[in-house]
Amino acid sequence: MKTQELTYLTPENIEQFIAAALIEDVGEGDFSSLASVPADAERQARLIIKDDGILAGVDLARHIFRQVDADLILDVKIEDGSKVKHGDIGLIVTGKAQSILKAERLVLNCMQRMSGIATYTDQINQRIAHTKAKLLDTRKTTPNFRMPEKWAVAIGGGVNHRFGLYDMIMLKDNHIAYAGGIEQAINKTRQFLQDNGQKLRIEIETQNLDEVREVLRVGNIEVIMLDNMSVEDMTTAVELIGGRFTTEASGGITLETIKEVAETGVDFISVGALTHSIKSLDISLKAID
Repeated sequence: MKTQELTYLTPENIEQFIAAALIEDVGEGDFSSLASVPADAERQARLIIKDDGILAGVDLARHIFRQVDADLILDVKIEDGSKVKHGDIGLIVTGKAQSILKAERLVLNCMQRMSGIATYTDQINQRIAHTKAKLLDTRKTTPNFRMPEKWAVAIGGGVNHRFGLYDMIMLKDNHIAYAGGIEQAINKTRQFLQDNGQKLRIEIETQNLDEVREVLRVGNIEVIMLDNMSVEDMTTAVELIGGRFTTEASGGITLETIKEVAETGVDFISVGALTHSIKSLDISLKAID
């Protein structure tokens, strides 16, 4: 796990997430297990890794097993952020068989997707490791699954951007259009923050060099987003900004294109595909006879 403070990972948030997921999956009861497995049966199961990648969701699995049944015993073999290969055993869980089965699908759904995200994050980070650029996630997440997805990005070595609409101001093209232009959007935002006693950082999107120049003229922001610009224009924009503001590159950046983008000198690169277009790692939970 990287050193960034993941303030959204509170015991309350984790508990609420698991509770909602169990309501969705278990409902009135896991009748398959209740019907076929003796209530007093004690068993073991092991988490088997079937892909190469970065493991994520181990700590969340601890919370899930504990919330389902506090008497379940976990023997964790591999921790979050570790490289894994096909055939590795991530953990062994021991306890009431019905409880293991009740937790199984939620644990796997979380760990498979989180591990896929962490793996892709790590792959992208390797492409930009020779630059100063840091990899950011976005709000392009699965509804009600944002916490695990952003957690997985952090486990994979990425940096969490704002968690939601409430913890940072980001003025994008539609905000600017509705406000009447870049200058109006910035000035109205600054006035709003002052009137409401809010202390939030302001980021503004630019789509060409003229917009970058206008933002530089107006000022009063912290971050300039360079959205869907060519590598050439991005390089020029970074030179124009000259370190006066933090820079973020964005817009359809992929594993294949990110190296060139990072080499323009931007501070951050946001990649929505970290959370919206990943392949889950193949992981299973198998009973031990």
